[in-house]
Amino acid sequence: MTPQHRAPDDQDEPALLRDQFRQLLRYRSLLATGVIIGLLGGGYLALGGEDTYTATGEVLVRSAISDPFAAGATADKGINIGSERQTAVSDTVGTLAAGTLLKAGDDVTARKLLAGLQVTNPPNTLTLRFSYTGDTPEQSRARAEALAGAYLAHRKARTEESIENMAGGYRAQLKPLEEKRDLLEEQAGAAAAEDVTSARANIIVSISELSRKISELKALDTTPGYLNKKPVAPTAPTGPGLPLLLGLGGVVGLALGLLLSWVRLVFDPAVRSTRELVHSLGAPLLGTLPRERAAGGLLAIGRGGSRLAEEYRAVAFRLAYDPSFAESRRLLVTSPRGDNAAAAAAAANLAAAFAEMGRDVLLVEADLRTPSLADDLGSAAHEVRPPRWAAEESDGTWPTGGRSNVDVPGSGAFALIPGITADNVPRALTSPPVGRIVAEADRPGGVVIVLAPPVLSYADAVALVDRVEGVMIVCDPREVQRSDLERIREIIGASGGSVLGALLHPARGRLRRAERRAKTSRRRSTGDGGGGTPSAGADAPELTGDPAETLGLRSVNLPAARR
Repeated sequence: MTPQHRAPDDQDEPALLRDQFRQLLRYRSLLATGVIIGLLGGGYLALGGEDTYTATGEVLVRSAISDPFAAGATADKGINIGSERQTAVSDTVGTLAAGTLLKAGDDVTARKLLAGLQVTNPPNTLTLRFSYTGDTPEQSRARAEALAGAYLAHRKARTEESIENMAGGYRAQLKPLEEKRDLLEEQAGAAAAEDVTSARANIIVSISELSRKISELKALDTTPGYLNKKPVAPTAPTGPGLPLLLGLGGVVGLALGLLLSWVRLVFDPAVRSTRELVHSLGAPLLGTLPRERAAGGLLAIGRGGSRLAEEYRAVAFRLAYDPSFAESRRLLVTSPRGDNAAAAAAAANLAAAFAEMGRDVLLVEADLRTPSLADDLGSAAHEVRPPRWAAEESDGTWPTGGRSNVDVPGSGAFALIPGITADNVPRALTSPPVGRIVAEADRPGGVVIVLAPPVLSYADAVALVDRVEGVMIVCDPREVQRSDLERIREIIGASGGSVLGALLHPARGRLRRAERRAKTSRRRSTGDGGGGTPSAGADAPELTGDPAETLGLRSVNLPAARR
């Protein structure tokens, strides 16, 4: 059977066009701004401009002819309609029309008069169409008629002048012939020689021919043309109306909005599509969380009819059958930068989903700067006795200080090691108890999920990569930048881990983000993150944005006896 080859998505032009169009629709404010500008411009042109009126007259051009009723006689003989059109808009015609209008009380210059004139020629005709645009209906009618009449008068005068010039030339030729004829008549009277008689006859024939030509010129019909359509006063202003201008303005405004959106798209550093996200991160897209308006706490697993819970289950199943995750059963959940609430919700719900599969799940909150997972879980978490080794090594500090059990209605339960504020976060994250806790994933059916702070804000997540190799990035596609994803891929790869995929969450409103920032600021100021010591000690690192600030402290992962 011949295999069927399918073009890759990167070369699928219809898919690329659809994707780019969807990206342009992200900037709805720019599109709306362009449409509003177009509508305002159309309305201004329709209402703000002065009304103008156009009157039109048509002139049929004809040449001078001796007998218009003779067979084969044509009125277009010797007419160049293009030249006649240029003559109609000449200064001579404008001056004649201005003189005619002045007698009627309309004082206008020839240049201003010609500025409102437009002369066109319908195809395959000898017709000139005079269209004049004026301020009033009567003005446009009178000026269009004056210009058409001036053209006809100028053409008639030019034809008569040509006839007079030709007749004058014939008369100039006739005068010497008549003088010579008279001289020959005198000689013929003295002696009737045969040669004299012949010369006299020839001269008489020439005189007769010239006289005939002069007579034909005088008999020509010099009518220059006919005013077939007399200009009348228009009843409505010229130009498109308000609906048409608004429609054109809307179309032009939409085109302007698309152009602005395209320029914004070109210079936008944010991830423009899931295709770019996968390419920049170098990992697949695990899922996209739907937006749920009615929130019933941090855990979506356990709520009936929740689309969010089903998406978390789908992501958990996908991870469970991922070869990289199935080999170690360790997952580090973090976000690029900023708020870590979405990553915390994803870690808790994935832990609940794995517990629902019958796995022995341990969720470790490694956010020792602003710990909040235990508070967000609320009454679902209750403290239990830690393992024997943790009880023996417990000195009240993280991670041996306490352990909770989180009940998921109808799904089971998972263990939680809540985070507490620490004086030296890097040393706590790289301590031997952390390694022993992460090693619980090696037990049959065990799964360890570690929640870490944003990877580009602190280096805490990077310090845990050597123990938890698989990393899942939880981000908002509208806020994360391509350069951030590329940097995350390089940092995690250089630390010995691998990015298993990305989980996209819907954008949150500004008000909710402001409330979370205020809540985080209060936690940082009070240091109350779960019963530990305040985080304002001298050794507490600040937010520098450099993920390398704790990488040099991995050497503290030594046996307790040597420490």
